Amino acid sequence: MRMCSIASGSSGNCIYVGSDGTHLLVDTGISKKRIEEGLRKLDIKGEELSGILITHEHSDHIQGLGVFSRKYEIPVYATPGTIEGIRGCSSLGRMPEGLLCPIHTDEPFVLGDMTVKPFAISHDANEPSGYRLECGGRSVAVATDLGKYDEYTVEYLSGLDAVLLEANHDIHMLEVGGYPYYLKQRISGDRGHLSNELSGRLLCDILHDDLKHIVLGHLSKENNYARLAYETVKLEVTLADNDYRGEDLNMFVAGRDAVSDIITV
Repeated sequence: MRMCSIASGSSGNCIYVGSDGTHLLVDTGISKKRIEEGLRKLDIKGEELSGILITHEHSDHIQGLGVFSRKYEIPVYATPGTIEGIRGCSSLGRMPEGLLCPIHTDEPFVLGDMTVKPFAISHDANEPSGYRLECGGRSVAVATDLGKYDEYTVEYLSGLDAVLLEANHDIHMLEVGGYPYYLKQRISGDRGHLSNELSGRLLCDILHDDLKHIVLGHLSKENNYARLAYETVKLEVTLADNDYRGEDLNMFVAGRDAVSDIITV
């Protein structure tokens, strides 16, 4: 299995996950041109994609979906609530008939040689989901836009070989920044985003010896920066009551505008 962040941040998200025979995108929140450029670096053509998994209908996750799907007609998988949100998004234009395929959280399905396991997440969208993907005894997950997490979340993220995990904001930067009060409350609330500290604590709950690759993603442009997220998560792991230290982790921060290194598990 391979995983690569084509873009990850509050302004746009698109993650590639694939195997030798199956190529998937999780979200298309950037332009068609940028998606194609990212896929080109992976030596994959748009028409070779087996499916697009959408986490929820916010623009930073579906911005390029209309143009991209009209060109390549790749099946789009999302929960019924997310599909309703996609259909209600006028900026996407007309979606090709029959491409929107409803799936349900806690109901795994198969695409090619990969098993997709959607799980519910706490975010202020219609019916948002994260995704765990498995193939050949290996597993990766994309878990962003988590206002909070619980044992259910930890269960879906247990035993992974690689994870892309949200570290959206620094609490202090959010508090003193220029956002209006209601937006600060939304971001830090139970249906908003994970702070760096909470990201580190969730990571502590899912760490095990075979979790070889950790990617921090969905960073806020205004309320975070890569070095701060990285060091804060590392510190949470080091201070936690476990056998791991932050400096021992194979971890990096996904870029907002740059294609990441390819993770192979």
